[in-house]
Amino acid sequence: MAYKYILNLSCPDRTGIVCAVSGFLSSLDINILSSAQYFDRESGKFFMRVEVSSEVNKQELPEIAEKWTEIAQKWRMQSQWFDAEKKARVLIMVSKEGHCLNDLLFQAAEGHLPIEVIAVAGNHEILKPYADFYQIPFYYWALNGNNDANKVQQERKLIDAVEQLNIDTVVLARYMQILSPQLCAFLEGRAINIHHSFLPSFKGAKPYYQAHARGVKLIGATAHYVSTDLDEGPIIEQDVARVRHDKTVEELTSIGNDIERIVLSRALRWHAEHRVIINGNKTVVFN
Repeated sequence: MAYKYILNLSCPDRTGIVCAVSGFLSSLDINILSSAQYFDRESGKFFMRVEVSSEVNKQELPEIAEKWTEIAQKWRMQSQWFDAEKKARVLIMVSKEGHCLNDLLFQAAEGHLPIEVIAVAGNHEILKPYADFYQIPFYYWALNGNNDANKVQQERKLIDAVEQLNIDTVVLARYMQILSPQLCAFLEGRAINIHHSFLPSFKGAKPYYQAHARGVKLIGATAHYVSTDLDEGPIIEQDVARVRHDKTVEELTSIGNDIERIVLSRALRWHAEHRVIINGNKTVVFN
């Protein structure tokens, strides 16, 4: 049986990084299956993703990661090891719009996404039947207007669920609530939002109405990591569609919903496959 792992790293660029990585792997009889690198001239940082296979000594991940520590420290690397066979444990947050949720549940059930949806949670119950159909627990965490205490309680439930269910990734699948700075910090690098607009234009509420009022000829959607700045987290994926002057708001919304599904699915796949490395307020996404 082969053990497949993924190593992601970033560090200040200097001569010998690739050699150091490959030399370490070779010393443990670990085979490189694929490798991708990127040098960011602006930051002077080097990024790398390596997929490997350990067969000879059947070394397990904790053992490899412990031996790796010396290399990481020497080269001032920020690095992570992942089990390539392990599916990401996902919690999906929703409000009333169900197109993204339905698509993710279907793709996960069919094995098209390397994720396991552990639970769905919402501030409305309208989408509970979607979770019920796939026999996935649905948590209804109500919000009462602008009640700050209630919002704190609701976010505490989310944090507890992430910890107790060992959630790897939280997906905001058209979850129409602003997360507190404290919750954003807790979920840093682990929460993906789909914004129904081609950022950075038309931020905030009702972007399709804003787009219609401006007579746009392109509409789109953006998947990004959640940050304390609303709709300004590092972007993972975007897409657009051409529209004509005669499209109604309802038609724009329908087209936009399709783009949202596609963009969110791509972003979640790349994240779950550990192809995304955050680079400041941007991301490096390896094919």
